[in-house]
Amino acid sequence: MPARHPSNVFAGPYADRASGMRKDAASLDAALSALESRFVPVWRTQNLIRRGPTAAAVLLPRTALPELDAREAILLGRFQGTTTFAVELTAEAPTFPELQAEFTDLRLAGGSLPPDEAGLLAYARAMVWWRHRHRHCGVCGAPTVASDAGHVMTCTRPGCATEFFPRIDPAIIVLVTDGERALLGRQAAWPSGRYSTIAGFVEPGESLEDAVVREVREETAVEVLDVEYQSSQPWPFPSSLMVGFLARARDTSVACPDGELEDARWFTRAQIASGTPKLPPPQSISFRLIAEWYEKGTGRRLIDEPGAALWSQRR
Repeated sequence: MPARHPSNVFAGPYADRASGMRKDAASLDAALSALESRFVPVWRTQNLIRRGPTAAAVLLPRTALPELDAREAILLGRFQGTTTFAVELTAEAPTFPELQAEFTDLRLAGGSLPPDEAGLLAYARAMVWWRHRHRHCGVCGAPTVASDAGHVMTCTRPGCATEFFPRIDPAIIVLVTDGERALLGRQAAWPSGRYSTIAGFVEPGESLEDAVVREVREETAVEVLDVEYQSSQPWPFPSSLMVGFLARARDTSVACPDGELEDARWFTRAQIASGTPKLPPPQSISFRLIAEWYEKGTGRRLIDEPGAALWSQRR
């Protein structure tokens, strides 16, 4: 299926993953000590981002990490021509005041970064999160050790030696419409006024299209037709791949039978443009699904509508 452009935030060809280098011990050792190599620090799932009028990812030289255990570095590949690694920092609240940078939630800051930097930080965050949660074997409980430049965790118990590889959780996210209205829902924990598209994880033995039909039915009691792929987005919060779809409603009666949503309802383009409801952040695939449907019917960019409201806005 051909990809659509532009890429969603956190996606795109932002780096050469240099997978052939993962088993090359000599090349890895040289890169880990090279002055030109760079390291993407992750602390408590947050990324180091420079403050200011223009946000930027902070990549550190090896000299900034004097206590780094090279075995803990995860090869990300070649970024802007430079060999780049991810590292997890475990110190209490590490600071880099000379860089005018701070550790920030990428979910909030990703949309303000250059696209290639956003993708790299998302990759680093996902790898560190995965590795942090596979320090012990899921089969026998023995400690694991990293290999293949951090892309494999192997059980250390003789006779087991199970290998664990990075995993992602596929999830569908869908904008259901009846042509003139969009079906959006909200969870009870969200602040008042926030709504989003319907989403849920794909279950074993289920296709993506089947998951769309099931999730919409379970959460809103609406039956859908004409499920159409739109685009996908890496979403490392913590380890999802969001697969976006459009679907047409076969019926328009709405309920919330499984209790996953507090409310689900239909919204017109006029309501969305006037600030009801508050919409997901622009860096999310949810916003893209809503925006493309809105713009198809109006010829105007949703992000430019003065009355439209986002989750982050206080209005």
